[in-house]
Amino acid sequence: MESHLMVAFLFVVNPKLLHYFCSMKSFRSQPQNRPKKSSLVIGRAKVIAALKEGKQLERVYLMQTVHGPEIEEVKKLAALHQVPINKVPVEKLNGFNITDHEGCVAIIAKIQYQDLQNVLSFVVERGETPLLLILDGVTDIRNIGAIARTAYCCGVHAIIIPDKGVGALNEDAILTSAGALEKIAICRVNSLMKAVDTLHLNGIKVFASEMTADKNVYDCNFSEPAAIIMGSEEKGIFPALMKIADTSFRIPMSGNFESLNVSVATGMILYEAMRQRMAH
Repeated sequence: MESHLMVAFLFVVNPKLLHYFCSMKSFRSQPQNRPKKSSLVIGRAKVIAALKEGKQLERVYLMQTVHGPEIEEVKKLAALHQVPINKVPVEKLNGFNITDHEGCVAIIAKIQYQDLQNVLSFVVERGETPLLLILDGVTDIRNIGAIARTAYCCGVHAIIIPDKGVGALNEDAILTSAGALEKIAICRVNSLMKAVDTLHLNGIKVFASEMTADKNVYDCNFSEPAAIIMGSEEKGIFPALMKIADTSFRIPMSGNFESLNVSVATGMILYEAMRQRMAH
């Protein structure tokens, strides 16, 4: 009883608390967005056909217990076209509000993924200096959307993402990016390590953002062909990926704080890269 009176007293003293409480309750009660049925490829035969046709798919969902020749063909074709596969319980598939899925559903990609080497060749042929962004373990689609928006505004030619361990580039991500995800080249690769090898073969220097690095961001030369790796706020950049980067740098901060939000940090770095390139 006393706790209820205390809460009521706080709301009377500070009406903003009541507004905040109600908005949070409303936010929590919102249902998760479900993909539209028109964006789904439903059933084993239809998924196989879509993969053979080269249709761009965001990912394939397979029920954990399914097996057989068709399922093996789905797996083989998905690997060939670098389409991620998620093994999920039947409840996940039923959650799409469909019943004829046969344990196999694919989502049609909202983004048209591009080949990394083709993008690099195109940029060089136009006489431009490549600037690329690599996202390692960034799963929050709001961060990805915000990063894409900044990247497009700062002249990034392409964003490189892995086929696993990254947030789905769905309608929410596109909305957060203000449409930038549909304007900037997105290269989905099955290995960021191999992607870095491709960058090196094309004469592109790879920079890694690391809060414990000795070099400051403004001491890096981003006016040369460059790719910048951004890791997740929780785990940072995968150690093996960090090891093959050419150099690491940090964003200096006056206060003693753990880290910046990844989309904010990316914005700071890309602005510095754009400033340097405009000065040349």
